[in-house]
Parts: sequence; structure tokens; C-alpha cells
Amino acid sequence: MTIPNQHIVLPLFREKRVELYVKREDTIHPLISGNKYRKLKYNLHEAKAQGQHTLLTFGGAYSNHIAATAYAGHKHGFRTIGVIRGEELETQWQDNPTLRLAHEHGMQFHFVSRSDYRHKNEPAFLETLREQFGNVYLVPEGGTNELAVKGCTEILTEADAKFDFVCSAVGTGGTLAGLINTSQPHQTVLGFPALKGDFLTEEIRTFAQNNRWRLVTDYHFGGYAKVDQQLIVFINRFKKETGIPLDPIYTGKMLFGIFDLIKKDFFPSGSQILAIHTGGLQGIPGMNAILKKKKLPLLDI
Repeated sequence: MTIPNQHIVLPLFREKRVELYVKREDTIHPLISGNKYRKLKYNLHEAKAQGQHTLLTFGGAYSNHIAATAYAGHKHGFRTIGVIRGEELETQWQDNPTLRLAHEHGMQFHFVSRSDYRHKNEPAFLETLREQFGNVYLVPEGGTNELAVKGCTEILTEADAKFDFVCSAVGTGGTLAGLINTSQPHQTVLGFPALKGDFLTEEIRTFAQNNRWRLVTDYHFGGYAKVDQQLIVFINRFKKETGIPLDPIYTGKMLFGIFDLIKKDFFPSGSQILAIHTGGLQGIPGMNAILKKKKLPLLDI
């Protein structure tokens, strides 16, 4: 699989004497795109090797991971179960584009309260799920485990060795860990968390094999799934100028952060920067429904 690195040519970069490329992982597949393809790849192999027939995983109402797992399971002959955060969604999921898409590809939903969902990694909670659904192959929230990190080590290629900085949005940390583990000694890996706080550092360290990385925690826009008019305007302008659509939860925030850091001379003159497009475009219709209710501008599709 050859994923193109698209060169972004804009006046800001000429002024600051840096170069920016976007690795178009979003072009892998409309639904199993970007890091979701990478994370599921070896988990699907392992599930088949174990003789499993059912994938059980976790996610919120607009989860890219839920949509990707449903489609991947459908394509590869697995039954899929999604443990969904928010029991109120049990009577509302038909109005949610992501959950409707997952259901169309055969996913069975199990809705739980937000308080119960916090226990999703605890053995007692997982045992209750196995008692209810039988012998299942568990895929963690966001897909992050050792096999997911292994898949994400395949994002960077030998041709990417020319870059000084590798940037990625961060959700659960698996993608960043994969990038860290295959980065070159001269490269710095920058992670842009979509969630508030620095709590992901320890999680990433459990998988990362070197210290050539850091988290940039200033561009979460208030927290997970939160956006404002400034971000929407940036995403729409970026698409108009480059032809590249960005999701508002992850990649849009990362690119906004990269542009801001370039303006602030964070990157030394002559730097070559690679930004990983981790997909997530399926969530745009759902976000537009929220933006419409808030009377904010919509994202261009």
C-alpha cells in the first residue's frame, strides 16, 4: 500500500522557511481509514487465529472506531458488538449518523450509562460482558493495544526519513506510540491530544520505545468533540486551499496547532514537517448536525 504525502504550498510556509506535507492515510478506505485501519489490521488477524467469531468493542456516539469496527467485522465475517457510552442513546441512535452506519453493517449495540462506561477496562465489568455475550474478542476503546501499535508502526516508510518532525492527533495514544517506535533518531514526534490534560503521557510510555516525542496540549479547543467557529473556519479554508478534508475532532485540531506553531516560530527554519491524516471523516455529518443546532457554520463536505 502506497500512501501519498501531499505537499502543502502556502505563503506562510515560504515566509517561515518550513515545508509541510500531509500523509493521506484518510485515502485508505472511506470507513476503515487512517489509524483505524492500522489498529484493526493485526487485531483481526489475531481474532481469526484464535477462532473467534465476535468482536466486542467500546465507543461514544460519534466514534470513528465504532464505525470502522462494524464495517471491518462485516467485511471479514465477524459478528460485532458495540458497548456505547450513554444509555439515553438507546432510543435515539437512529438519529445518529455514526451509529446508524454501524448498525447497517451489522453491529449490535449495548448501551451503558456514563458511570458504568468508566469501568470498561476493569475485569469485573468485562466478565459481565462475557457472561452476557459469550466468548468474544475484546478490542479496547479506540482500538489501542499492542497489536494496534504494531499496525501503526507501518505508517512511516523509508521515504519519510527526510522529515524532521512527525505530527499526529492523539486520542488513546496507540497511533502516536507506533509512530514513535518507527521514527528515525533525528526525528521528533509531536502528539496533539484531542482531550484536555496530560494524562495520556503514561499510557503512551507503556508502548513507546524511545523518548523522542512530546505532547502539545494547547489545541484541544476545550476538550474532546468540542469545536468553535475559529476551528470550523480554519478547516473549511484548509480544504478550499488544499483539497484536503479534515475531521473536527482530531486532524483539524492538529493542523490548526501546526499552523499556529509555525506562526510562532516553534519549528526551526528549514524544518520539514509531516502531518499524519488519521481519517475520521465519517463523523462530519454528525458534527454538522450538532453545529446546526448551535447555529454555527457547517463543515464543508
